[in-house]
Amino acid sequence: MAASMPPDEDVQRLLIQFRDEAGESLGSPFDVPVTITPDKLQLVCNALLQKDEPVPLAFFVHDVEIVASLEKTLAGQSVETEKVLDIIYQPQAVFRVRAVTRCTSSLEGHTEAVISVAFSPTGKYLASGSGDTTVRFWDLSTETPQFTAKGHRHWVLSIAWSPDGKKLASGCKNSQIFLWDPATGNQIGRVLSGHSKWITCLCWEPLHINPQCRYLASASKDGSIRIWDTLMGRCDKILTSHTQSVTCVKWGGDGLLYSSSQDRTIKVWRSQDGVLCRTLQGHAHWVNTMALSTDYVLRTGAFEPAEATINPQDVGGSLAELKDKAQQRYDQVRGQEPERLVSGSDDFTLFLWRPAEDKKPLERMTGHQALINQVLFSPDARIIASASFDKSIKLWDGRTGKYLTSLRGHVSAVYQIAWSADSRLLVSGSSDSTLKVWDAKTKKLAIDLPGHADEVYATDWSPDGQRVASGGKDKCLRIEHSAGPNSSLVT
Repeated sequence: MAASMPPDEDVQRLLIQFRDEAGESLGSPFDVPVTITPDKLQLVCNALLQKDEPVPLAFFVHDVEIVASLEKTLAGQSVETEKVLDIIYQPQAVFRVRAVTRCTSSLEGHTEAVISVAFSPTGKYLASGSGDTTVRFWDLSTETPQFTAKGHRHWVLSIAWSPDGKKLASGCKNSQIFLWDPATGNQIGRVLSGHSKWITCLCWEPLHINPQCRYLASASKDGSIRIWDTLMGRCDKILTSHTQSVTCVKWGGDGLLYSSSQDRTIKVWRSQDGVLCRTLQGHAHWVNTMALSTDYVLRTGAFEPAEATINPQDVGGSLAELKDKAQQRYDQVRGQEPERLVSGSDDFTLFLWRPAEDKKPLERMTGHQALINQVLFSPDARIIASASFDKSIKLWDGRTGKYLTSLRGHVSAVYQIAWSADSRLLVSGSSDSTLKVWDAKTKKLAIDLPGHADEVYATDWSPDGQRVASGGKDKCLRIEHSAGPNSSLVT
């Protein structure tokens, strides 16, 4: 029996059915006036969900969001009024990251270009790697240099935080990997040597698989991937099958490793024993970049951005508790389907894959007019953003790969992008020396942040939402703060 809402005089009515993103129906079909607003839909849907705390929801009909009313959304769509209309509901982040403002700190210290910047999983620490061969740790409360980690003898090309935030790995052009303690700035253990050419990418084993954060994967221009036991300070496995430089490595949440290469392929490996599971082919040129739909939840481990405090702290608890928390967060983002992978190439295209199941791509995504520098899933995995030498950022549907929009405003190549923890905002750094913050919902520029004197190579948004860091050719690290007197998080 279909439920009903109180009748309005002379207003057309429709039968609707709420469904989640996987297509599962919620409750029975429902008779509503066509003038119903998202607020009213929210009340009805939350009542059916029977959650203790109502969840903010967004509603979609045929992939179009209901913004003002159902009637306005259906205008221009051909809808059979006799049939039940499916309305897809999407839970939204329960917190909101405010756009960063122009309130900027400029941190000097590096003597050559800043190549990489990365916040730790909780946003407690900030690290940067530079052409001056050092890794620097910055004190975020005073915004001054805290430690200068010396040991590399060539440019530091890649840095990666362990998902418990207790170790930073750095890889250099001299093919060496160092591990650092962010609390002291001291080196941990021995130098990890073995690659014969420079390190292109580093990635840690996920926290929910191993709460000790013991294993680290590295990709190199020598064509191999190595898995290191960081406790013993030795190489555990060498994965060889690529015929050219490996450009990127990702450690997935289901025990698979993914590597992309200039040999135009992506390879899927079993991390436990190093067995090659499948090779993904389709790109016509070098594969430069990859992203997993679970990247953000793997990066943040047991840390829940919605619970962030003004002064970031490491996540407390036993290893078993951290593992459980990380597993719950991973399961929630992953859902029922295996993780998706998106790849970007010098052939101007992106491919969306379901690599655990199939070597055929889900979608070939075309539209960029130049090579792809970086690709990134939003933290909620619903949107893919790609940055290119064609000066644009493009947004795509995270499930289907369907093109959504282009964000235009940069006047030169876009090098790197970073999402805010609530998936509402995106920051981009460009060779035009600016950072720009975009609103993913309105698909418009939210704020323009000039300030660097030269190209911006690296940018990151802290997982607690409070800061954006950027670095580049001018050797300076800049920190933009979120609006508001203290915190960026609004519940």
